[in-house]
Amino acid sequence: MESLINCTEEQQPTSVMTNSWSNQEACRSQKAKCAGGFVLVHAGAGYHSESKAKEYKHVCKRACQRAVDQLRAGALAVEAVTAALVELEDSPFTNAGMGSNLNLSGEIECDASIMDGKSLHFGSVGAISGIKNPVLVASCLLTEAQKGKLSAGRIPPCFLVGRGAHDWAVGHGIPPCPSEKMATKFSLSAYKRNKRKMELAEKMDTGQNQTKKRRQSSENENGSGCLDTVGAVVVDSEGNVAAAVSSGGLAMKHPGRVGQAAHYGCGCWAENVCNMNSYSTAVSTSGCGEHLIRTMLARECSAAMQSEDAHQALLEAMQNKFISSPFLASEDRVLGGVIVLRCCRCVEAQPSPNIQAAMVEFLWSHTTESMCVGYMSAQDSKAKTHISRLPPGTVPGQSLAIEGGVCRLMGIVD
Repeated sequence: MESLINCTEEQQPTSVMTNSWSNQEACRSQKAKCAGGFVLVHAGAGYHSESKAKEYKHVCKRACQRAVDQLRAGALAVEAVTAALVELEDSPFTNAGMGSNLNLSGEIECDASIMDGKSLHFGSVGAISGIKNPVLVASCLLTEAQKGKLSAGRIPPCFLVGRGAHDWAVGHGIPPCPSEKMATKFSLSAYKRNKRKMELAEKMDTGQNQTKKRRQSSENENGSGCLDTVGAVVVDSEGNVAAAVSSGGLAMKHPGRVGQAAHYGCGCWAENVCNMNSYSTAVSTSGCGEHLIRTMLARECSAAMQSEDAHQALLEAMQNKFISSPFLASEDRVLGGVIVLRCCRCVEAQPSPNIQAAMVEFLWSHTTESMCVGYMSAQDSKAKTHISRLPPGTVPGQSLAIEGGVCRLMGIVD
């Protein structure tokens, strides 16, 4: 793999040199087996302490390996991205599935979604309790929707919430898990600590000052340290892309709150190459759900990836469509992060006419203090991981970092 240059920008983006792709006229949509595919995962955009860096990197490695194992076995992108998310949800160090943040009532409610770039189908659950792996429910919704209409011509659901989502999941063979078993020592201690801080803030003053203090407390607790949504993007051996995202939501959120991880175009996005698109693209987001919902950042970044220079396009999208978005003009800090990939099959001079190359360009960008990512191709022996950080002196929510690389996949044309 070949790495791109790193870049950090504040307020106004500047021109940055990046790796060039083969001419778009050289890209073709013919089927090829591209040595298994590629996966990029994230363990959230927020703050990752040095003391826990090893754990975050390890779970990203495991998630990459799970996805690649699926790809090597011939699985499609949707199956591989689901496998990666299950591994991320099962980690007690991530805010998804096991160990998720507790809400104001001391309960766990999770959001998750998945999108298939081939069929463009989407599956999502919001504020679901009592399910260990919410992404499995989202994936099942997607699969069921692909089967067509229900009895009496009813349209199958693509997005379910709350108790209805739980009951649907159990009815489709996904086992329930008591919420108390999903909480960890870390999530419980964080809840007790956050609750004490809120109670203290409410006692400090009354009236307008009380409202101000409560708002400040909420901002502190939901700062860049608590935004560790997880996600993944995958391209499979046939060039299909898929994306998924899962989250336990903001700490001390109101019961019933649904974040970007469940919203269409906000948590994830995936589209295969077609007449309208020169590249297949997949995106997964992380950060403050309300900011990501109001900007529909996943879809915005996917659209930006159709530009010739992916690095510059993502830089401008994060700056103009997120940090400086008119929809977030009242926000002092705009907190979020994305992982993106785009791929294109390119015909070049090869040793054999049956050999075809595919180029996968992968990037991540964040306005939070840090973001943990991992990536791996089916040709690699092990995954690579990295914790991207804003440079010292920069202000989270007002500046951004962007990094990435290029992976070349070789395959045999059918």
